[in-house]
Amino acid sequence: MKSQQLKRFASVIIAIAFIVFVYGTYRVIKIVNKTRIGTSDGTYVSYVSNTKEIQQKAYSLIETCKSQRCKVQHLLNFASNIPYSTNRFQQNSPQKTIQKNFGDCDDKSNLLISMLHAVGIEAYFVLVPKHIFVIVPLKDKKLASKKGLWINGKKYYILESTAKDSVIGFPLHYKLTDIHAILEPFSNQKIEIQTLNYKL
Repeated sequence: MKSQQLKRFASVIIAIAFIVFVYGTYRVIKIVNKTRIGTSDGTYVSYVSNTKEIQQKAYSLIETCKSQRCKVQHLLNFASNIPYSTNRFQQNSPQKTIQKNFGDCDDKSNLLISMLHAVGIEAYFVLVPKHIFVIVPLKDKKLASKKGLWINGKKYYILESTAKDSVIGFPLHYKLTDIHAILEPFSNQKIEIQTLNYKL
């Protein structure tokens, strides 16, 4: 009798373990699918972060700023002045990029967009062949003479994290047809593009 109960108990434990394993696998696949986007160059992996460390760093960089433009420029200054170096074997988290003090376009863009997000500034990734950059919408008279990407009737300014000392409104060095995707950084959802222009 006891051996029958033990067998049933063991069967229940195995069934529960199997369900937990299946659910865990499903969750991992869902997370992986959410952080990876296929492109013509391969696969882009999102490494954005909203840790306290990134929040503290971002706020320390903008403490003297009164405008959104100032905040964006200070965060861009920090990211763009981290030395550029390609990472062939792994992509670094924003925290690692700060610690190592180098990164490629993925690393530096992930750091920049994580800091922008930390201080409540809307920003998106733009994927083009073998490169990624960040865009932000800003309403500021001092930027009126800068061209921007107009997506569905809204103007966004390019932030180039790989160009040392770059400024808001970096020129677009790609054709509009080169833009593979525009992504919301934390959901990794592609923005649906009805109209796309590059103009004042």
